[in-house]
Amino acid sequence: MPTSPSLADRIEDALPQTQCTKCGFDGCRPYAQAIAAGTAEINQCPPGGAEGIARLSSVTGRKVIPLNPVNGLERPRAVAYIDESLCIGCTLCIQACPVDAIIGAGKLMHTVVPSLCTGCDLCVSPCPVDCIVMYPVTETTGWDAWTQADANAARERHDFRTMRLQRDKQENDARLAEKAKSKMEKVNAIDPADVESAAALERKRAIIAAAMERARLNKESENK
Repeated sequence: MPTSPSLADRIEDALPQTQCTKCGFDGCRPYAQAIAAGTAEINQCPPGGAEGIARLSSVTGRKVIPLNPVNGLERPRAVAYIDESLCIGCTLCIQACPVDAIIGAGKLMHTVVPSLCTGCDLCVSPCPVDCIVMYPVTETTGWDAWTQADANAARERHDFRTMRLQRDKQENDARLAEKAKSKMEKVNAIDPADVESAAALERKRAIIAAAMERARLNKESENK
């Protein structure tokens, strides 16, 4: 029997999924959870604007209040543009983009796919050569400049990216753990008489054992 959506789920569904962090949280889901927990207000999402606040009011039953200017202003939707003649291929913008809207490779030119860009502008600040600018692409603001289909697609890309990064980290941790295990086996195979002192050998074993323990704890933490 399917479970009913939680309050945090319903709040998240009302957010525009730009993942811009302007709300003060690391993405739309953490913000939704904070609203549900009563630790955040419903007026902290500039991309959603006034209509977004009204949507959150409807879901939560809270009173409609003005957008908090501390979090930003309701503006037309913008799309990132990379001046390819200045791009040095550092990949920092790719790493910053929460929805995989930037394509490119290390030391090669990068470019933004406009149809995928949510206008979060998280790619602008990390750029060391200031080659990224945000261009308004609508005259309307808030949800009038965005659609539910846009939000759904952005959330899907964000969730896929999150899973991909987690998988890559797990695979890298597994490689490091296997490497540490191999080193430990080599150290254990050394005759203490062949090294300067037994203490030096024990220090090597302790260092490798500590690395293996950190990898084990990280894996346990990810599985919780």
